Amino acid sequence: MFGLTAQMRRSAVSVPSNIAEGHGRLSDPSLALFLGHARGSRYELETQTELAMQLALTERAAGEKVLDQMDEVARMLNGLLAKVRGG
Repeated sequence: MFGLTAQMRRSAVSVPSNIAEGHGRLSDPSLALFLGHARGSRYELETQTELAMQLALTERAAGEKVLDQMDEVARMLNGLLAKVRGG
């Protein structure tokens, strides 16, 4: 449980950290690259949340709430990525 919790924290912190790093690079191609990394971390967190629910390490309602929030983050990331890529 401790290992999964630690990995989930790293994944969760990685999402905004990658967005910030990409923004700091001051170029759209770099931002797009790091937004892709942020999306990857978001998918890692989704997988880890699903595992935590399947292993009964978290209550189903709490896990579903996190998954709903991650869906919203995914929509925002996809919208920002489309804008940066000119789409």
